[in-house]
Amino acid sequence: MAVSRRRFVTSVLAGSALAATSTTELLTTLATPAAAASPPGDVVGKVTVGYQGWFSAPGDSAPIGGWWHWSRDRFQPPSPSNTTIVSWPDMREYTRSYPTAYPNLGNGSPATLFSSYDQQTVDTHFRWMQEYGCDTAALQRFNPMGGEGPTRDAMTQKVRSAAERYNRKFYIMYDVTDWLTFQSEIKTDWTTKMAAHTASSAYARQNGKPVVCIWGFGFSEPSRPFTPGPCLEVINWFKAQGCYVIGGVPTWWRQGIEDSRPGFLDVYHAFHAISPWMVYRARTVEELDSYYNNVNVGDMADCAARGIDYLPCVMPGDLAGGHRKHGDFYWRHIYNMVRLGSQGLYVSMFDEYNEGNQIAKTSETQATTPAGANIRALDEDGVACSSDYYLRITGDGGRMLKGQLALTAVRPTPPMVGTPPPVTGNLAAGKSTSASSQNGSFAASNAVDSDAGSYWESGSGSFPQWWQVDLGASHQVNKLVVRLPAGWGARTQTITVQGSVDGSSFSTIAGASAFAFDPATGNTVTRTLTTTTARHIRLSIVGNTGWAAGQLSQVEVYASSGTTDTTAPSAPSGLTVTGRSASSVSLAWTASTDDNGVTGYQVRQGGTVVSTVTGTTATVSGLNASTSYTFTVTARDAAGNTSAASNAVTVTTDAPANSDLARGRSTSESSHVQSYGSGSVVDGDANSYWESANNAFPQWVQVDLGATRTVGRVVLKLPPSSAWATRTQTLAVSGSTDGGSFGTLVGSAARTFDPSTGNQVALTFSAAQTRYVRITVTGNTGWPAGQLAALEVYAS
Repeated sequence: MAVSRRRFVTSVLAGSALAATSTTELLTTLATPAAAASPPGDVVGKVTVGYQGWFSAPGDSAPIGGWWHWSRDRFQPPSPSNTTIVSWPDMREYTRSYPTAYPNLGNGSPATLFSSYDQQTVDTHFRWMQEYGCDTAALQRFNPMGGEGPTRDAMTQKVRSAAERYNRKFYIMYDVTDWLTFQSEIKTDWTTKMAAHTASSAYARQNGKPVVCIWGFGFSEPSRPFTPGPCLEVINWFKAQGCYVIGGVPTWWRQGIEDSRPGFLDVYHAFHAISPWMVYRARTVEELDSYYNNVNVGDMADCAARGIDYLPCVMPGDLAGGHRKHGDFYWRHIYNMVRLGSQGLYVSMFDEYNEGNQIAKTSETQATTPAGANIRALDEDGVACSSDYYLRITGDGGRMLKGQLALTAVRPTPPMVGTPPPVTGNLAAGKSTSASSQNGSFAASNAVDSDAGSYWESGSGSFPQWWQVDLGASHQVNKLVVRLPAGWGARTQTITVQGSVDGSSFSTIAGASAFAFDPATGNTVTRTLTTTTARHIRLSIVGNTGWAAGQLSQVEVYASSGTTDTTAPSAPSGLTVTGRSASSVSLAWTASTDDNGVTGYQVRQGGTVVSTVTGTTATVSGLNASTSYTFTVTARDAAGNTSAASNAVTVTTDAPANSDLARGRSTSESSHVQSYGSGSVVDGDANSYWESANNAFPQWVQVDLGATRTVGRVVLKLPPSSAWATRTQTLAVSGSTDGGSFGTLVGSAARTFDPSTGNQVALTFSAAQTRYVRITVTGNTGWPAGQLAALEVYAS
């Protein structure tokens, strides 16, 4: 059974590991001349989404049978006590669904789920990719030599068919987790099965080569115990087959620390492109910024110095963990990687309902989520979000990557899709532009500025050429005015007017016709258009009698009559601190006023939006203890107008109390099954848990506290659900300062976990200096494996 990636290594603050990298090494890397990046292809300059396609249900004809990846016991229907998912899909667009043992939805409808084995499911997903600007899908392929191989083979064909149907690209992404014989078998699988799919027009190519990704080389976890030699040999073999090879590598690949084994740098540098893993490494915007400054900048410089394309992983955040901040977390991650200059983006994941980091359509409220199942919907933090919200953010992020949307740290995507206010006036003025080419300094933006004498000019000597403007929102466009500088001689340009709502699929609004520019009439051409809903307007030019290039001085776009709201709300006032802890600050303020109503507020730390709310209170979490922070608040209305900032407040977070030293730290284990990895014991989620291999005692799980600390107490927990019946585990606690030599902290004894008392056990012992805390389990009366939902470590 394939293993989830989420729990392998949990988040560490990027700055804590930076000390392991010498200043000289980092400065040398940054000073090395950069090689040219690859030109745009099917991954460079594009948005790629990871696609699992691994859900099955009884009756769908999948060879694997059962509730594959829906249930812990796949031969029993999924239910709150038999599940591997933490998010619920929006099921409204699937024509076939399968009944589960979950309670009915909040609205009373039966709780049903889809099967990826149904072609209609895959088609639906790829249609969404087309509609929301996801260019390429990375089809995950775990060890295909076992029982799931036939199902994964069939899924590849289904993905190929859908990609061809919806004009998307796809490539094979091998995951070597637990694939101990990968060195020979991955070659056999490619030559005998997967290589045949490169003949498809939908198979992704970069630099003219079919794309293959290998995920998992160099990770420090026991499930990937590989040495550098075999890994390097496989990379070079694929390159010899003519492939463009991407490496899905550890977060700390460049330094060889934390989740990366040392000695793998030559392996990583052998890839054509590098995509470092980030899922569950960061929980807050601040942690994303820390990784940007302390990890990503150095990674990018290292790749640029060696001509390696940098394709970083971006993620929407764990919905079950409350990380998403209604889109602000995801947008910040995309923004950071675009401003870094990344060659492309890899979104994790498209359909990972198991880990809560999916962007595919998700249940909006508890009305469409199983009642009482403790599954968070998209409105979990009080902000209503449409089911496609994270797909829409992905689309906007892709436009920003491609230069079709100006670089902005402020999320442009509203949580709900609403009807824009009626507008008048030139909608194109000052908006984001792009073009097929430009001559010298005559940029596309000149056609929407306030200078009638500035102009865009395409590269000379070749047609067709195009110019495009993003209006910022969809409008009922019905008029176009195009100008050239007033003093220019007469000329005629042949222009087609096109429109698009997503910046990808364009339709013709007005067919090719002659635009005759005459200085006697101000070199102005006005066209009345068939009213069309469009956000992006493109002028495609195939000829110019006055110059061998496309030329535009001003482009004005108008929509159906109405009133444009240009008045910003008043600034919020009376911002005060109402509470604080070691990791959070609570704020309140007096509401703003607006002629058409305030729709929300943005809490800012400096120039960074750290929270978006609809009311007049907010709690900013994920802060560092004993640290000073300054906050302001701005208001926004339905037209997107933003107010001036409120008064600023400065507050210092509380000092940490006797806090859990293990929370969010790196973990390891003797083994695990399915998606129940060791990271679950430190993630703060009471319902996630580690489970070892079955029927194979002893087993152990351990946490690295990051430094040697005084430790005097551990608290061990199982999920609090009553579904977890009383059980006794025989276990011992040991500690180590170096991760190699362990001493006993608490001797082996039977420990009873009783749901009536919280399913937890607290063990106090003589204070000791230790960095690594290990729990060794030698017996369990409730299940033939070691099981823990939490391993908490305290000083006393």
